[in-house]
Order: sequence, then C-alpha cells, then structure tokens
Amino acid sequence: MRLSAMGDVAMTVPVLRAFNAKYPNVIITVISNPFFQPLFKDIPNVHFLSFDKKGKHKGFIGLLRLFLDLRKTNIDAFADLHNVLRSKVIRVLFALSGKKVAYTDKGRTEKKEVTRAVNKIFRPLPTVFERHAKVFEELGFPIDLSNPTFPEKSKLSPEILSVVGEKTQKWIGIAPFAQHDSKVYPLDLMEKVIDQLAQNPGNKILLFGGGKKEIETLESLTKSYNNVISVAGKLKFNQEIHLISNLDVMLSMDSGNGHIAAIFGAKTITLWGATHPYLGFSPFHQPEENSLVSDRNLYPKLPTSIYGNKKVEGYEDAMRTISPESVVEKVIQ
Repeated sequence: MRLSAMGDVAMTVPVLRAFNAKYPNVIITVISNPFFQPLFKDIPNVHFLSFDKKGKHKGFIGLLRLFLDLRKTNIDAFADLHNVLRSKVIRVLFALSGKKVAYTDKGRTEKKEVTRAVNKIFRPLPTVFERHAKVFEELGFPIDLSNPTFPEKSKLSPEILSVVGEKTQKWIGIAPFAQHDSKVYPLDLMEKVIDQLAQNPGNKILLFGGGKKEIETLESLTKSYNNVISVAGKLKFNQEIHLISNLDVMLSMDSGNGHIAAIFGAKTITLWGATHPYLGFSPFHQPEENSLVSDRNLYPKLPTSIYGNKKVEGYEDAMRTISPESVVEKVIQ
C-alpha cells in the first residue's frame, strides 16, 4: 500500500520490479490512487487495486471494507510502504488476523537531524528504495536493487507523435515545476537553459507540467523556438510515461517527473533547492553527480526542509547558485 504523491508512488516501482525478478511466482496487489495505475503496467504478477478515498474507502468504515476485500484475495502478507494513519489501520487489521506485516521506516528523526538549522548532522541517509526493500526483507523476501532491469522503450502511438513528431533529434525532457516553490529553479534561469539547449538544432526540448498556470507558462516558453514543444495538457498520463521512456535525458526538479524518468531507465538530472539528495529522495539508480545542489557555503542551513514545504527567510534565492551554464553542461554531458 502506497498512496500520496506521484513521485512517492513511482519510487515503489523499481522495488517491485526487483521483487518480481527474484520471486516471479509471487503475486503482488498494489493499493494506490487509480491515477497511478499505468506506472505498474509492465510488472508481471502485479494486480492493482484502486483506493477510492472519497467513496468506497472513505473513513474507518471504508478502510474496513478495503481490508475485507483484500482478505478475500487470500493475502499472506501486507507491506505498508506509506506508514500513515490509513495504511496503519489496514496493517493492524492484518496483524490481528494473523498475517505477516511490515512497514517502511521513514527515518523522521534522522531527517530532522539533516534539516535542522542548529546542530545539523549533514550526512547521506538510506534511500527510499532501500527503506522499501527492507520491508520485503522483513517479510521474508530479500531483494537486490543494485542491478536493475528496465522495460523496453515504449512504442509511441500516433496520438503522441502528432504532438512531438518523429524522433530525429536528441530528446531532452524538462520538468521545471514542483509542488513547493523552494524546489523550483527560477524561471528566468530556466529560460536561459532552454535557450542554450535550443540553439543546437540537433536537440528537441519537450516541456512537462500540469495545471492551468503551468500549461500557460510552458506554452510561453515555446514561442521563440521551432524545437521546443510543451506536452503539458496535450497527453494522458500513460502517454506521458511512454514519451518519457523515450527521452535521452530528463531535467527535473526534486519532483515526480524526475522519478518517472528514472524508473523507466532515462538519464535524469535533478536540481535541488531547499531539499537535498542526502534525504534519500534522489531518482532511482542515478549517479550522485546528476544531482545539482545549491551552494551550501553560501546557504549553510541547507537542506532546510524534508519535502520543500518549509521556507527559511533569506534562502529564497538559494537555487540561483546553480548556474544555467552548469545545468546545460550536465545535460550535454
């Protein structure tokens, strides 16, 4: 069970792939938001159960209904990869019924040590992927994440090709937004990145985002170029996944699109502001040098937040210490 945001759910995918590779005869039922079902389509023996938080599974009665539905499928063990009130209720009900249960240790105390302003202990923590893998080990299913396999690049449908065209150039994805402002690279600097990359006719830049305001902003970034296209609002989620799997590189914030690119084997570069890769949220199987972080010499309190939802006065411009030239250089590299 893993609900919540897109990036969080995406980070379960490589763990489940590794599980399936080692235990191909074990059936997994994933409980998550229905929107995220396409993330799990390529994993054999994975069934998907849509969590209906506003209807069938609302409140305690709804969770009890979910538990009873799950019990009918003869589940042997329950892996709580979310560890919040809703998943705890299901976990306890399974434990009381005599089933094996285990849950992800989010390491909240360790993360506070990394993000606090005073007596900060700045060190790399276990990744989310490692924390999830430990859950399955506790259930009796140790797995190895060190040599992952990724699905083949998706064949692009006529609908997708009508938006982006045939692939005759290097495809560079850019997802310039995140849920919180403290994780978003300043737009004027991102414009410089796009401009420098677009100067090469061998590149095609594909912009990703969602929501009315983001769509309008991304469209405005395409007007001066023939090789910059916004796909925001033009494709369904499963189509975006297929497109992302065909990218040569994805440039993203600490956000969901970066995780999606990485779990489908695309090279992924991430830009970090208030948060930091040491907290364990860097994209799957990407080298450390692909995470470009803000300057801690100038902003020594970084990281200031686990999820980017906390603002620190005077740190609004921290991401400006990541130069557009360094971003472009990394993309070209």
